[in-house]
Amino acid sequence: YDLSFCYGRGCAVMIIQFIVSLFATLSFAELFGAPKKELFFCGLTGAIGWVVYVIGLNSNMGTVLANLTATFALTVFSRILSAIRRNPVTVYLIAGIFPLVPGAGIYYTSYYFIMNDMPQFSNYGMETIKVAGAIVLGIVFGFGLPQSWFNALQRIERKKTAL
Repeated sequence: YDLSFCYGRGCAVMIIQFIVSLFATLSFAELFGAPKKELFFCGLTGAIGWVVYVIGLNSNMGTVLANLTATFALTVFSRILSAIRRNPVTVYLIAGIFPLVPGAGIYYTSYYFIMNDMPQFSNYGMETIKVAGAIVLGIVFGFGLPQSWFNALQRIERKKTAL
């Protein structure tokens, strides 16, 4: 994979995107009603997912595969946070997928349907369905990992706090 985009100005752009996605996800988590002490971690989950997505796009993975990879990464990260912070995984996961949801695709699909431009409607509609399916599969694959791996993290965290 070509990671040359992260040299010079490209790296600054990546850092800015990380920060913006962190605050956007954090804001969504606030609206969603996440616990106050978990807001930063919700934002961090979304930012990590977005950075993985951008790296995937810059590595010529394509939108669908980049979404699948990013969703898998943020699902695993959500499960890690859930085990360590002792909260439901949905606190982090629902907020974390916010940057990846194909809102523009849904908008343009609806727009071209209303404008009766069926070729564009079909193009945007199929791409949006593929991205939504990739998000679902990323979550399914992330939850396919054994819970015992994450329980082990919880035991390690308990030993640290006991010391």
